Amino acid sequence: MSITENIGRIRDLMPPAVKLIAVSKLHGTREIMEAYDTGHRLFGENRVQELMSKQPLLPRDIQWHLIGHLQSNKVKYIAPFISLIQSVDSLKLLAEIDKQATRYKRMIPCLLQFHIAREETKFGLSYEEAEALLTSNDYQAFNHVSIQGVMGMASFIDDRDKIREEFRGLREIFIELKEKYFSDKPAFREISMGMSGDFGIAIEEGSTMVRLGTVIFGESHPSASHDY
Repeated sequence: MSITENIGRIRDLMPPAVKLIAVSKLHGTREIMEAYDTGHRLFGENRVQELMSKQPLLPRDIQWHLIGHLQSNKVKYIAPFISLIQSVDSLKLLAEIDKQATRYKRMIPCLLQFHIAREETKFGLSYEEAEALLTSNDYQAFNHVSIQGVMGMASFIDDRDKIREEFRGLREIFIELKEKYFSDKPAFREISMGMSGDFGIAIEEGSTMVRLGTVIFGESHPSASHDY
């Protein structure tokens, strides 16, 4: 099936309210434009360097999401245009995002990334670390970042019950944070979970945003770090 056909099929499977992030890592501008020509505008990239090589060559109305691990020293490269940073996993990183957003006179939307998988190689906060971040004096002083929800990756396993349990845990984290810290913030509404192999379960467990690569673009280069 073509990219156009894949996007149409996936949209038919998804509730209208769930956002589809087309993960274009390791795919070229031609493939991205085929998806774009269907009317799709939300694209996700894992690496800053790859995003920087593509962004100037593609339409300006694309909304780019950074979904991979982000080093603080690379925030400055994407700060002028990034639509959402999904992978905030430390106060240090959030401080740099606020610094660069201030420089460019922008408000940069962010998601807090949580470690919900059994693999130790995954990045992400624990609930306790998130609370420490949100109650810190530094965070209270930020004026140019907007935390709009949570993100997580389930274990890369075949055990569907375990995957469901991990997604359910992330949704519970979202609910607790919403009640304790964001009850008066309507922008805090996103739960980004679900990739090509498990997005159906994620949607059943309350995902508002899925990150899909393989089921849209086909297999990427074998050096890809995870099966989006």
